[in-house]
Amino acid sequence: MRRTIKTLALAAMLAVFAVPVLAQKQECNDENKGAWYKTFYDNFKGTAEQQKTAYDSAKLYLDNCPADPADKQAEYMKKFVAKYDEVMGKADTAKKFEDAVKSKNYANQITYGKQLLATDPDNAPVNIIMGLAGLDNEAVRQESAQAAMKAISLIEAGKPFAPVASKDQALAYLNWVIAKSKLKSDPNTAITHYIKAARFEADPKKNAGLYNELGAAYGEGPVAKLAKDYEAFIGKPESTESKLVKANLNQAIERQIDAFARAAALSTNPADKKAMTDAVMELYKSTHEGDPTAAVNELVAKVLSTPVPDVPTPITTLPAQSSTPATNGGTNGTTTGTAPATTGAKKPPKNR
Repeated sequence: MRRTIKTLALAAMLAVFAVPVLAQKQECNDENKGAWYKTFYDNFKGTAEQQKTAYDSAKLYLDNCPADPADKQAEYMKKFVAKYDEVMGKADTAKKFEDAVKSKNYANQITYGKQLLATDPDNAPVNIIMGLAGLDNEAVRQESAQAAMKAISLIEAGKPFAPVASKDQALAYLNWVIAKSKLKSDPNTAITHYIKAARFEADPKKNAGLYNELGAAYGEGPVAKLAKDYEAFIGKPESTESKLVKANLNQAIERQIDAFARAAALSTNPADKKAMTDAVMELYKSTHEGDPTAAVNELVAKVLSTPVPDVPTPITTLPAQSSTPATNGGTNGTTTGTAPATTGAKKPPKNR
């Protein structure tokens, strides 16, 4: 799946350090202490190489001389050594994270990204990259989705959307990752994020896969639940309660039809396009009378010119007249809020 991400330099240039030789214990006398401290003092504010020299001298002083609370020079060098170790540790982790981004090693992106966020939780680029790691990798998707939620909050608060090309592109993909992470465990939440992703002017809006997954989320969530609820009325005379369940079921199926129709319209592979169109045909038959071929072909041809419909509002009351179908047959998935005109409850369509 394509996504536009610029390579981000996350670490400053690191000095190349030689493998250290095991140091021998040296005498802690005034001459050595003076030389070590002078070397430290002359270099600790300099370049990366000079700071490494200062660090080495400070370590000689601290490692060879016993602790002395009255030694102010030693106390000053301890602070420098601690800070230097912290910076070098971060730089090493940042380099590993950058390497993981370049090599598309999503597991390492999560591992090293979490280490970077431990001391800098509001780092937007790191959160964004971690948030996108789960788009194509299911193994890291749950942790990736957590970073995606954080990244969205940072971007919406005005933080930069780099390394993604645009704000809409970043928000669309991040919402898509969250939707994917919730598809099986919480399809209703997934639906909300799929719709958000589809409404940004970005690549996901033009991706058949997103709408295929949205249709699946409707099937896993509201359609499956309402179909299960409707089973209690099968073979029995219609009642107000059964009509309300059927009306809500039909409304959910209309949203599923809309999603699969969009997937069909955007599919470039003939086999995928046929599969999606056939799915729309099957679902269309359950909520509309007559041969669906012409209506479905027209729907697929025109559906992209209409907005992605909202999650349907539950129908809680029946209109005075219930002789019209539960759906209006429109291409945007809207409903009239009326129950189907049937003489008895029948088995709903098989969920996809």
